[in-house]
Amino acid sequence: MSDWSPSSWRTKPAKQLPVYKDEMALKAVENELQNLPPLVFAGEARKLQKQLGDVAAGKAFLLQGGDCAESFAEFNANKIRDTFQVILQMAVVLTYAGSVPVVKLGRIAGQYAKPRSNDTETQNDVTLPIYRGDNVNALEFTAEGREPDPQRMIRAYHNASSTLNLLRAFAKGGFADLNRVHGWNLDFVEDSPLGERYEDLATRIDQALKFMAACGVSSDKVAALRETDFFTSHEALLLPYEEALTRVDSLTGDYYDTSAHFLWIGARTHQTDHAQIEFVKGLQNPLGLKCSPDLAPDELMRLIDILNPDDIPGRLTLIARMGHEKVEDKLAPLVRKVKEEGRSVVWSCDPMHGNTIKANSGFKTRRFDHILNEVKGFFAVHEAEGTHPGGVHFEMTGSNVTECVGGALDIKDEDLSSRYHTHCDPRLNANQALELAFLIADELKGIQGKTTIKHSSMAASV
Repeated sequence: MSDWSPSSWRTKPAKQLPVYKDEMALKAVENELQNLPPLVFAGEARKLQKQLGDVAAGKAFLLQGGDCAESFAEFNANKIRDTFQVILQMAVVLTYAGSVPVVKLGRIAGQYAKPRSNDTETQNDVTLPIYRGDNVNALEFTAEGREPDPQRMIRAYHNASSTLNLLRAFAKGGFADLNRVHGWNLDFVEDSPLGERYEDLATRIDQALKFMAACGVSSDKVAALRETDFFTSHEALLLPYEEALTRVDSLTGDYYDTSAHFLWIGARTHQTDHAQIEFVKGLQNPLGLKCSPDLAPDELMRLIDILNPDDIPGRLTLIARMGHEKVEDKLAPLVRKVKEEGRSVVWSCDPMHGNTIKANSGFKTRRFDHILNEVKGFFAVHEAEGTHPGGVHFEMTGSNVTECVGGALDIKDEDLSSRYHTHCDPRLNANQALELAFLIADELKGIQGKTTIKHSSMAASV
C-alpha cells in the first residue's frame, strides 16, 4: 500500500463532507489538531482487535452502543456515566447467558458527525445547509448556526478527551465492580413491569456471584471483577478531523487514527473508489462496515478485499442494518458468500437504522418490537448458515428519554414529545436497552445450549 497516506483520500471523490467557506480557518484547525495529543493509543486498538478476533472465532460477543449523535449541549459527566452504566449492565447479562466474554465498545467520545440524505433543509420557504452534527454546524435553524465552522472540531476534540478521561476512571476505578453492576440489574428486574420474565436469569447470576464469593473469588481479590476494558468508536466521516488525528505508532511504524479505537464506514460512504474507503484502508485500527439491504455479495467481497486483504481476525466487523422485514432475505446471501470465501469477519446486527419510521405525531421513531425482531432474524440467519452471530450495535442512551415506542413501559406515539431529546435519530432509553439485553440473552442461551449438546455428542462418539 505504498501509494497510501493519511491525506491520499483528498484525491478521491468525497461524499458527506461539509463545504467550509474559509479554507485558511480550516487549515489552521487541522494544524492545531495535528499538534494535540492522541485521544487513544495504538496498543489499545491492537488489544481491541485481538478481542474482536475472539468474537470472529465464536469465543466472545460484541456489544456496541451509544448515542446516535453526541451533542455539545448534552455533554456532562452524568450522561457519560449513565450510558457507561447501562452498557455494563447489558454486558453482565449477555456474558452470563452466552458464557463468553463481552467486548464493550461505545459509540462515544467522537460520534459528533452524521451522514445526511440531503445537503439542505427548508423551513417556511427558507433553505439552509443541513445539520451534519455538532462538530460541523449547529442544530438551530439559522444562517449563522448552519454554516460549517471548523472551530467546532476543536471543541469536539476536547469533549472527547474529557469523555475518555472519565470513561477510563469508571472502567478502572471500581465503578465497574461486577457486584455493583449486578445490583443495578436486580433493581431493574424489581422495577420492571415485566420483571418476572427476567427474574430467573437475574437470580442465577446472583447465585453464581455468591458461589464465587464463597470460594474466595471476589472483587477485592480479583481485578477482573472490579475493572473492565472499554473501547470507543465512531463513524469515519469528517475526514479533515480524522486525518489530523492520525499518527504513526512509535513501536510498529503503522498508522493509527487516534480519535477512536474503532472506526466504521457507513452505508452512504462505502464506495470502493471514494474518500472514506481510501482513508480507512491504510489504518491499522479495527474497522467496521455497515451493510445495507442493497449491498450485493460481490460488492461486499470487493470491500473486504480492500479493507482486510490479509484476512486478519478481528480487523473487520460487518454491521448488518437491514430492517426487520428484510433481514433474513437480504442478510443470508451476504453471510453465505463470506463463508464460502473463507473470510474471517465479525458479524454484528444494527437493528436501528433499518427500522426508522415517522409516527403520527410527526416524530421519527423506532418500534421496540421491530428492533427485537431484526435481532431475532439476525440470529436465525446465522443458525441456518452455520455461522457465528458476533454482536449487536444499538443507538441508545442511559437517560430516560421517550424516542422509541414500545418496551415493558409501553411508550406510545403520544408519549414521544415528553422527553424527545435526540439531535438526529431516536435512541433506546436505559430501560429499553437493558430489556433488549435480557431478551437477547435468550438467543445466546439457545446457542450455548446447542453448542454444549454438539460438544457432548462429539465426545460420546470418540
